[in-house]
Amino acid sequence: MSTLLLLLITGVGLGALYFLVASGLSLIYGLMGVLNFAHGSFLTLAGFLGWEVGRRVGDGTWGGLLAGMLVGLVVGALVAAVTELVFIRRLYQRHIEQVLVTVGLGLATVALFEGIWGTDPIRIAKPAWLGGTTDVLGASVPNDRWLLIGAAAVVLGLIVLFLRATPYGLVIRAGVENRTMVTALGIDVRRAFTVVFAIGGAAAGLGGVLASVYYGQVSAHQGTSLLIYAFIVTVIGGLGSLAGAAVASVLVAVIQQLANFYLGGTGDLAVVLALAAVLLVRPRGLLGKAAAR
Repeated sequence: MSTLLLLLITGVGLGALYFLVASGLSLIYGLMGVLNFAHGSFLTLAGFLGWEVGRRVGDGTWGGLLAGMLVGLVVGALVAAVTELVFIRRLYQRHIEQVLVTVGLGLATVALFEGIWGTDPIRIAKPAWLGGTTDVLGASVPNDRWLLIGAAAVVLGLIVLFLRATPYGLVIRAGVENRTMVTALGIDVRRAFTVVFAIGGAAAGLGGVLASVYYGQVSAHQGTSLLIYAFIVTVIGGLGSLAGAAVASVLVAVIQQLANFYLGGTGDLAVVLALAAVLLVRPRGLLGKAAAR
């Protein structure tokens, strides 16, 4: 029983990490119809710069980690906003070009990161408490999972609050439904869409820093690896559904953990089979809209 509980809780923790990456993808696609394959680059760059700042503030301390998380948020938001302004803004409604440009950016930035920080993973230090465990009904749960779960819950709450309770959020939602009408009212929808990209990038940046805590290292390919799971989560949850991304993140991670333990390390295969099953039975995803973009 304790083993199953441990797998479930650690699965939720891994799902929280997947959600931090997938939330930006889902938000950007749901509100703007853009599939951003460069999303992993935001995560990786934030992870590296967060590590660089964190170790200078205090290697392996809470101060260093919090500084790294703040840097990750800011870097992710800035890089995402610049990407939208320079590359994406001219390509709305041109989906093939969007894919080609963002895939190219993703590949080019991996090579850039390898040139700056090397090809080998860099081990990081983290606060002592995060390296310990907490006993839950006999299950020794790694403490870093609690940090991931808390961060994902805060991000989800803030995004929902922003979209539903702020003037900018209302403009963004209205612009998605009828961009021409909102523009006719004198509102610059393009600026609002840049904000959406920045929010998605900030979530990815935070995910990049926390991914280095989860794995104990940061590498040039870290964002690419997590991006694969983020796309799986986004498709299973329903393209453009933030709630779907949250539910699918937990389901995918728990399935992965259980299959790795009980079925001889077949977690990735189980996730792919789950993706195939959802696409066959419910192509729009668990909580996706019936009229897909």
